[in-house]
Amino acid sequence: MNNKRVNLSMKQYGMFIALIVIYLIFAALTDGKNLTPMNINNLVMQNGYVVILAIGMLLCVLTGNVDLGVGSVVALCGATAGIIMMDYKMNMWVAILSALAIGLLVGMFAGFFIAYLSIPPFVVTLATMLMGRGLTYTLLQAQTKGPLPTNYNFIGAGFLPTYKIFFGDGILDLVSIAVAIIASVALVWTEFNGIKTKKKYNFVLAPTWQTVLKLGIELFIIWFFFYKLARYNGLPFVLLIMVVLIGIYAFVTTKTVAGRQIYALGGNRKAANLSGIDTNKVFFWVYTNMGVLAAIAGIVLSARNGSSTPKAGDGFEMDAIASCYIGGAAVAGGSGTILGAVVGAFVMGVLNNGMSLFGWSTDIQKIVKGAVLLGAVTVDVLSKRKKN
Repeated sequence: MNNKRVNLSMKQYGMFIALIVIYLIFAALTDGKNLTPMNINNLVMQNGYVVILAIGMLLCVLTGNVDLGVGSVVALCGATAGIIMMDYKMNMWVAILSALAIGLLVGMFAGFFIAYLSIPPFVVTLATMLMGRGLTYTLLQAQTKGPLPTNYNFIGAGFLPTYKIFFGDGILDLVSIAVAIIASVALVWTEFNGIKTKKKYNFVLAPTWQTVLKLGIELFIIWFFFYKLARYNGLPFVLLIMVVLIGIYAFVTTKTVAGRQIYALGGNRKAANLSGIDTNKVFFWVYTNMGVLAAIAGIVLSARNGSSTPKAGDGFEMDAIASCYIGGAAVAGGSGTILGAVVGAFVMGVLNNGMSLFGWSTDIQKIVKGAVLLGAVTVDVLSKRKKN
């Protein structure tokens, strides 16, 4: 029993260790270039939209499917916002609401065909990928719209208010440090509260050394991350968007009936139907939700770039899908966590960032990312085969 508990715990938190190991490998290969505060900031901003997409993609993966159209929806929604602001000179909020509405409609369109006409999600989302990209090129007339207004750019490239002091040979943002303290206290409190609850109901507890190791790794990541941001310009606004979305979807997937229904659908659709779950409705809202999150990612991307481009979001669907599988989501569905998808997204981000700093071509980067994805899926399939 003890060995089983050890294996389960190490599998659950192995991605944190893998993230650190990959990061340290590239730190050695790049002579520490990826350790700089500026690079940590770039890592957050460059991967904000991937994290947002990975959150929505996880819900699709939990049902045993994926959404191939998210990259095109990102481009289409970004194009919508850009056209409204640049061509029609309308308010930023009108542009944002319009982009969200487009994402919602695309999501509902896909959800309708998948849920109520029983068209395979692969086919439907392949169609939305092609149609979305075509619509983007048509709306933009194959041209770039920009530069976008400064207040809109803040969404993807701005920073939260700071309180800087001189520290060592540079500056230190006390707001970032305060957030790190709060996050650390919340993490420790949550862990010990969970242990207390397990003891109350006589649940099996993980060995103490595992708990200490896990907390140590998580606290190290928190402090390294926020200290580096504190040494630069503080907390990026896109980080706030990510944290809010992570919190909302972590709560939905773990604490609500809707979340349990998604897991039940992915585990066994026939059993879910027999238990009274309207699986068609679940499918519909999962893909509608994906459309909205793709719109948010499109807004963040266009805001960071300061322009709307026809090729925006190209290949994002692959990064989002890979993030979920690398983060531990089961290929067959029914298993996976929001935190795992987020960690998987940062693994992909660290790989992209490290390989770029090291000077590897995009061709080599695709080979490496493909190998990592294949390895993660292979481990998942083989581990389930051993259990059976």
